[in-house]
Amino acid sequence: MLMSKSAFLRPVAISQPNKLSCDHEKSKSNQFLVTNENRKTLTRFGKNHNKTTRADALNNIYNAAIKTKDLEVVPLVREMANDKKGVGIVKFFRGKNIFITGGTGLLGKALVEKILRSTPVGKIYVLVKADDQETALDRITRELINSELFKCLEEKHGKYYRDFTKKNLIPVVAYVNGEREGVILENPMMMGENRRKETYETYPTSSLPRLNISDELNLASKSGTNSTDCDFTKDMKRLGMERANLYGWQNTYQLTKAMGEMVIDETRGDIPVVIIRPTVIESCYKEPIPGWIQGNRMFDPLICSYGKGQLPAFMCNPDTPIDIIPLDMVVNATIAAIAKHGCMHTPQLNVYQIASSVLNPVRFSDMFEYMYKYFSSQPLIESESSTRISHYDDLITPMKYFDNFDDLSRYTREEMYRRFGGGNHVEAQKLQKQCKAKIIYAQNLSKMYEFAGFLKARFHSGNTEKLLCEMSKEEKINFDMDATKIEWRKYVKEVHIPGLRKYVLKENVDKRNLSKQRCN
Repeated sequence: MLMSKSAFLRPVAISQPNKLSCDHEKSKSNQFLVTNENRKTLTRFGKNHNKTTRADALNNIYNAAIKTKDLEVVPLVREMANDKKGVGIVKFFRGKNIFITGGTGLLGKALVEKILRSTPVGKIYVLVKADDQETALDRITRELINSELFKCLEEKHGKYYRDFTKKNLIPVVAYVNGEREGVILENPMMMGENRRKETYETYPTSSLPRLNISDELNLASKSGTNSTDCDFTKDMKRLGMERANLYGWQNTYQLTKAMGEMVIDETRGDIPVVIIRPTVIESCYKEPIPGWIQGNRMFDPLICSYGKGQLPAFMCNPDTPIDIIPLDMVVNATIAAIAKHGCMHTPQLNVYQIASSVLNPVRFSDMFEYMYKYFSSQPLIESESSTRISHYDDLITPMKYFDNFDDLSRYTREEMYRRFGGGNHVEAQKLQKQCKAKIIYAQNLSKMYEFAGFLKARFHSGNTEKLLCEMSKEEKINFDMDATKIEWRKYVKEVHIPGLRKYVLKENVDKRNLSKQRCN
């Protein structure tokens, strides 16, 4: 059985642009009026409906509620969908042998830990890039078994932890949204699809490009033969961006993930396949360690730069939702989806989008406000510049928003020179160079994240909601994946940023800033 993560932060299915506006005051508490029609429909459901009929019908109500922003009906749907038997997660994984690729990455590592800790799985085979078995075992030990993420698992097994992991964790050597707007549905990627704003339905006579994977591979191969070793990487990056933009994706990462989905759909045969599409994955919300994260990626470069006072402005619509989802919720949803469809033995391809922008949105302006409140009292001061900055109160200021890059660049230059360009005559030249480097980095960050700052797509998660409704109460506790429960202010200020400082920046963060560890 093969499990692998799919694309994140990209529109992945077609929908007519049915733009959802984000009303800030309402989105904070999700207080939307329940329409009379939805309420009447809900009351028709009695206990005598069978499981399939109830689940499908309630899912239809959920879909209708999302279209009308009738979010208050969602918890009512969940109450009506009580299922004592649940998905059968523990039963499915009992004694199973699992093969996982990407097991040493952020999501893969958390997935391995959760399966080992919360299910009676047999063995987990992890594909590892290494020269030989000994090197692979050393990497598994260093990056997984000895990782702080596995501390709860170690506490669970005590002195038998090493024997348990040696028996159940086996290394396998491996030598080696696009532009569309509106609500993005959980539909499979079909061979030849693109993600341009225009659609074949809207412009049936137009010659919109169709993505042919064989042609793209041939093009990359031919382009590479004409490049020198020095220019090869640059040429491939340029070609990747050109092809991604042609087909409506923002970068090469999104394009190649879409190509991977298409290949899986074409070659899956009668094997049940589940594709998990998380949006932007950030640190653990609750388990096994609140705030745990690996690597400075996703939106964390923005957080770090702002915390150092080196990001005074950002290019975005402040009302745009920033679609992030905690790591542990992605892991739990993945495990639940695998168990559900693995038990059914139906040769289908099912897509689950793990997102927050529809049910529990948090805006860019909200995020930067939480960051301002946190870093105003606890800034990330670089040691080399700390002696030269005398006014820390002016270092962290409320974020300024722009929709024009020239205006942003002008403001950024002026503000950065004000913050970092001072000093006596001897230091002046060195400070000028450092300040210019900071300005360029801040401008590049704004360019890099511009597509997210003005994204007009929202990621529908109806399949994920339906899955949540089918889970038993015990499963919902042990495999929590409910994004509506996230308290964004608390998560950002008390969990994520302290976790980022501790696990990525390696600071000695006061443990009181992190929530109490939860080991299941």
